[in-house]
Amino acid sequence: MPQDLSPLWISLKTSFLATFITFFLGIAAAYWMLGYRGKGKSIIEGIFVAPLILPPTVVGFLLLLFFGKNGPVGKLMEPFNLTIVFTWYGAAIAATVVSFPLMYKTALGAFEQIDANLLRVARTLGAKEFTIFWRVSLPLAFPGILAGATLAFARALGEFGATLMLAGNIPGQTQNIPMAIYFAVEAGDMKEAWFWAIIIVSISLTGIILTNLWQEKNHIIRRTDRTENKQIVSENQSCDLPSNLSRSSLFLDIEKKLASFHLQVALNTDNQPLGLLGSSGAGKSMILRCLAGIETPTKGRIVLNNRVLFDSEKGINVPIRQRKIGFLFQNYALFPHLTVAQNIAFGLPKELSNGNIKLEIEKQLIAMHLEGLGNRYPHQLSGGQQQRVALARALASQPEALLLDEPFSALDTHLRSQLEQQMTETLAEYSGVTLFVTHNMEEAYRLCPNLLVLEDGKEAHHGSKYEIFKHPATMNVAKITGCKNFSHAAFISSQTVEAIDWGCTLEVVESIPNKLSHIGIRAHQIVFKNDPNQENTFPCWLVRTSETPHRMTLFLKLHSPANNHHEYHLQAEVYKEKWVTIKDKPFPWYVHLDPVRLMLME
Repeated sequence: MPQDLSPLWISLKTSFLATFITFFLGIAAAYWMLGYRGKGKSIIEGIFVAPLILPPTVVGFLLLLFFGKNGPVGKLMEPFNLTIVFTWYGAAIAATVVSFPLMYKTALGAFEQIDANLLRVARTLGAKEFTIFWRVSLPLAFPGILAGATLAFARALGEFGATLMLAGNIPGQTQNIPMAIYFAVEAGDMKEAWFWAIIIVSISLTGIILTNLWQEKNHIIRRTDRTENKQIVSENQSCDLPSNLSRSSLFLDIEKKLASFHLQVALNTDNQPLGLLGSSGAGKSMILRCLAGIETPTKGRIVLNNRVLFDSEKGINVPIRQRKIGFLFQNYALFPHLTVAQNIAFGLPKELSNGNIKLEIEKQLIAMHLEGLGNRYPHQLSGGQQQRVALARALASQPEALLLDEPFSALDTHLRSQLEQQMTETLAEYSGVTLFVTHNMEEAYRLCPNLLVLEDGKEAHHGSKYEIFKHPATMNVAKITGCKNFSHAAFISSQTVEAIDWGCTLEVVESIPNKLSHIGIRAHQIVFKNDPNQENTFPCWLVRTSETPHRMTLFLKLHSPANNHHEYHLQAEVYKEKWVTIKDKPFPWYVHLDPVRLMLME
């Protein structure tokens, strides 16, 4: 053991100081770069990580030019008779510079892995950017930040080249452990070199191992909690939610132009839930994001309860946190580091007293049937419970509009049905504006009195659900709403059309549009008859079947038997009880296409 242990103390104090500085600088730089959209981002990024790429001697040389007697900092310090060169402060600065890239890159990666929806929902709940950073981003990124600090400390502890250039090798003043190893080897003292090598390896590995153990322990605790608390509770209970609005209205007329997508939609709705229905990429979620302020429309106007949220002509664009919007994301976006109670309280006004906050939390827990779960974390809840926590959090902030982005998509069929019943009751009590996005036309029909069907970013049909399902404006609207049977159509007379693809003439009740294009009928509205002489009744042959738990889909060919399984005209859906009564009947069967049920489309 060497008599002089000063390299140990010099290494420790310079490394701790360097880690302390890079901890704050790295976090600040990473968070700033995360949101930076200005010019020269790649250049700034290159400067930040350059000490990780450049040889340490080059870094030390540049630091010497910067802090030396003739450098800019050296000249500034000269009147005060201060110097950085050949002092332990110089060693700390060298260690800070070379360890900074590790802290910066690790922190940046930790911030980038945070679910963006968590930040968006925090903004919709009225949180300021500093609050979001302090209460959401920093806690979620902290494991990664801690790992970065550990790596930065290990790198600072092992710094040699840059320190030698700037601080020199002065025993008892600037000589750290790496220098002690180098000069011990140079002097042929292998025992001392081994001693210092073991010390520096032990310190570095201890820090890394302790960090890994801490992260692994947290992971095991969460995994165990998730296993032990995986439960599905009864979901089909009603909730008595307070209404804070007596009358609500939304006017939205916007355009959003992207490279491969153009949203152009106008709507005006009141407090009756409006369902947004359409295929993937139709623009449903984009409408919600523009309304919430997550996306900025290219042009247009958004007015909620007589408050202008966006007006491109007047330059109005109200920040997300001031829009009073409740957003229920598809993945619920619960803050994983906060308890159920803390999640619900996140959007409550800061001026509320602790007592009132507790009362409001308890009120929401009771309303959502989450009693006794306030101290649990999101990963300890079932999918249905998570959804209700997210809904309670959105409603606790008393939003003027509630945006639901496919809230049932992550749930199994049974739970989906139960929560849909509760959502129906919740929306009946909530008197604000509600927009409900879904791919499921049956879900939209059950929950929303009015529908907006979108196609490629444009309005295809807007009206009551009864009107849209009975008289869809176009064939695409009919397809989106579940119709499977279509034929090109030609006008014959005021009450007669030719179904070209089906090879038949049909009597119709509906007024024939001027630009008749197609005729259609829904699969469940096809009726089997025994009387072949009734109007719109035709012989048919069964081509093949498709079975579901409760229904049979029958693929039928009109007029003659099919030559293969792909040759059919119509799909008919019947309950299995009906199927049992007809499956053994001889062919041809007879299908009736009710004139009242036929849909004429442009």
